[in-house]
Amino acid sequence: MPATMAVRTMASFLPHRSVAVAELPELAYLGPGERELCAGLGIDRVRADPGLDAFDLAAGAASRALAAAGLAPERVGALVVVESRAPATLVSSAETRLQAHLGADRALTFSVGGLGCVSVTPALLVARGLLAADPDLSDVLVVHGSTPATPRRYRHPVTVSGDGGMAAVVSRDGPLRVLDVLQETDGRYWDLFRVDFRDRPSARWTEQCRDPREYSFQLALESRNRLREMYRRLLERNGLAPADIARHVSHNLSTGAFRFVEETLGVSVASACHDNLRELGHLGPNDVLLNLATEIGAGRLRGGQRAVLVNSSPVAAWSLVLVEFDGEPVSPETVD
Repeated sequence: MPATMAVRTMASFLPHRSVAVAELPELAYLGPGERELCAGLGIDRVRADPGLDAFDLAAGAASRALAAAGLAPERVGALVVVESRAPATLVSSAETRLQAHLGADRALTFSVGGLGCVSVTPALLVARGLLAADPDLSDVLVVHGSTPATPRRYRHPVTVSGDGGMAAVVSRDGPLRVLDVLQETDGRYWDLFRVDFRDRPSARWTEQCRDPREYSFQLALESRNRLREMYRRLLERNGLAPADIARHVSHNLSTGAFRFVEETLGVSVASACHDNLRELGHLGPNDVLLNLATEIGAGRLRGGQRAVLVNSSPVAAWSLVLVEFDGEPVSPETVD
């Protein structure tokens, strides 16, 4: 794949307020087995602020990313928003609202999504396509604000969701080169998890898994086979061996999910993933970029080293992104 895309800057926007998972109100309605599973996810706290919605989080991250890049909003060529799983209103456009809020009046603006945590990958693919197709377009702002789709933050039996925004300025050149992107989906699992919302108040929205065993066993086996083959193909078509990858950055679901990635690919998951999982929980499509920015900020990914971003979603979708870092800063402070 031609190296036509790089990340100039990344920035997060996280609420200052946090809550201990052990104090979540929904735990009182869980059975002993569910409570035990929640306690074993490896998540101690999540950021949560009822005064900030997905728009506020996305706007905060976008402003920081633009400032870090020294990029005036009116110079943004395209604004690609990873859509919210539960928009505040129907029919209206949260994407053009963000465009107006930022002052990115010239930006080609739209959203992508539909793949849960993996939705950041089509956003990067779209950014790459725009840069390749339009020589006059120089910068694409990719942004997402993540909040739970329901009032309950614990998503049985998967994870605990926190609040947070993440944004990246993507261009043709930058300190973090995106070398390759792979993505696959399987429509058989399109409604493995769902939230029925019509004709019921939002306070009664709950996420349901149609078959926990299907999630824990059938989808797990499918994910293992998919990720192994995708990882082999990613390395092969880039002329790389596993030893050429310095860091493997996963999305944050649980410590068990990290072990799954490690055993499936025969790798170690980056320290930033464990740290952010414990203190922030799951931030949807923001996880892999936030973890990568944290790993870089801690000096654990150095100049000339490569990393693979590993992402999956129970819809089901899987993606791998190969990046190479040249040693220059790509992000401001990533945790507020």
